[in-house]
Amino acid sequence: QVQLVESGGDVGQPGGALRLSCVAPASICRLYAMCWYHQAPGKQRELVAHFTSSERTNYVDSVKGRFTIARDNAKNTLYLQMNSLKPEDTAVYYCHVDISGMDYWGKGTLVTVSS
Repeated sequence: QVQLVESGGDVGQPGGALRLSCVAPASICRLYAMCWYHQAPGKQRELVAHFTSSERTNYVDSVKGRFTIARDNAKNTLYLQMNSLKPEDTAVYYCHVDISGMDYWGKGTLVTVSS
């Protein structure tokens, strides 16, 4: 069983910043392409940011230029730096990894953007 643990969700102000973290078991972060999803109230879960097989990063259009995905393999941690927050960023954010066709998810961390 692969356990992913997200943290960092909070209430942020429009224009503000938050940083989410996802701790993974040792070596998972280094060996597999981890990614972030979010699910807004009443909407489907959506891929927000991920690493490609060539180590580049991809983002959904709505967060390009504002969010940055990064990882620290020594700490087995995936990050999502969220800048210039907007109310529409309000969602539960999930860490995800696909290992040999098996999907593993964290329990999510809630981000609320409100003034």
